[in-house]
Amino acid sequence: MTLAELLVRLGSFGLDLTWRVEFDEVVDPRCVEMARLSAGEGMDALTLLSLTTPFLQLIDAEARGFAEDKLVLVLTECDSSWWDVRAVDERVLSELRHHYLGAEDL
Repeated sequence: MTLAELLVRLGSFGLDLTWRVEFDEVVDPRCVEMARLSAGEGMDALTLLSLTTPFLQLIDAEARGFAEDKLVLVLTECDSSWWDVRAVDERVLSELRHHYLGAEDL
């Protein structure tokens, strides 16, 4: 599963956030642009989505979503098959559990 797929699954909740992304490895030229935008004020969800498609998989990456200046969502990708999702809104986690039947609470 890619970051783009997860962003789409978040729906309207993720669209309203400002995003900053950090990663350990630059695996694609788009990573340079993500790092540049993340160092500033962050980027809107559509910009992040445009940089993560098609098929960009990040290594040891963390995407942080902010509502105004408050951190409300953290998506951590350890590899293409394992994500850690932390959200202040339980409805986001419930939606992901419903869609990804193998999801587990840790």
